[in-house]
Amino acid sequence: MKQVDGEKLLASLGEGVNQLRGRLTPDASMERVTWFQAGGLAELMFQPHDVDDLITFLKLLPAEVPLTVVGVGSNLLVRDGGIPGVVIRLSAKGFGQVELVGENRIRAGAICPDKHIAAMAMDNGIGGFAFYYGIPGSIGGALRMNAGANGGETSQRVIEVHAVDRQGNKHVLSKEDMGYTYRHTAASKDLIFTHAVFEGYPEDRAKIRAEMDAVRQHRETVQPIKEKTGGSTFKNPPDHSAWKLIDDAGCRGLMNGGAQMSSLHCNFMINIGHATGYDLEYLGEMVRQRVFEHAGIKLEWEIKRLGIFMPGREVKPFQGATTE
Repeated sequence: MKQVDGEKLLASLGEGVNQLRGRLTPDASMERVTWFQAGGLAELMFQPHDVDDLITFLKLLPAEVPLTVVGVGSNLLVRDGGIPGVVIRLSAKGFGQVELVGENRIRAGAICPDKHIAAMAMDNGIGGFAFYYGIPGSIGGALRMNAGANGGETSQRVIEVHAVDRQGNKHVLSKEDMGYTYRHTAASKDLIFTHAVFEGYPEDRAKIRAEMDAVRQHRETVQPIKEKTGGSTFKNPPDHSAWKLIDDAGCRGLMNGGAQMSSLHCNFMINIGHATGYDLEYLGEMVRQRVFEHAGIKLEWEIKRLGIFMPGREVKPFQGATTE
């Protein structure tokens, strides 16, 4: 059963789309976008050429059309019924630049891979960014979820965030405006981050290289980086490690259909074959249920789940969960 109709949505936008320089794709495959390589179709995907092109599109888009923004797809689980409305996927050409903008300051586009900002910082003797070398995502996602690893977080380095709202208006937010907490920002969900400015401190290049090598070695040793995965599945609860709770509940290697909790790092969910979005999300809820029964702790998803379920293939939150 087809859940989305991109051609119909595209036609409804009228002749204004002829002004756009970016790419419009009806019924776009999200399997090709997400690292899980699973899930349904985006009703209509738009890849803007640059910020001005994004603004032009947003001013064309009716307010009632749902809008979803994705980056490189590293921590996304798309449900099998697809994503209604428009999915905006920022282009590397328009939003992937990284450059120096002052002493110890770096400006990076929202689609710039996190590891690129780490490399730029090392090349210029700027400390404080080595942790980004171990995060398999883009700056836009890092800004949205206050991404962190190896003792570092985005909130420690960001000083200015540029964004566009649903109506096509530009905004500049300070770190205080972002309202960062653990894996969360208070910034409006309607804002589309376009780029940000970060600040580090002078550091010896050899020391930075050693930190980045340690991050790389850690990832290669304890994480299933060569698998089809979405990274850390669940957030760490206060005073606990999610992987330890999952392991203690007997979920290391747990499988559902083509999905499995990695035997190498059990807070990483992997697609071991042709897993569906249903397989992956159902497995995650199985893990949440078992951890709650074993430890009385409710794990919260870190992976972002998008879209709608196929009829008869809905996944309900485990019985101890509140509505998310």
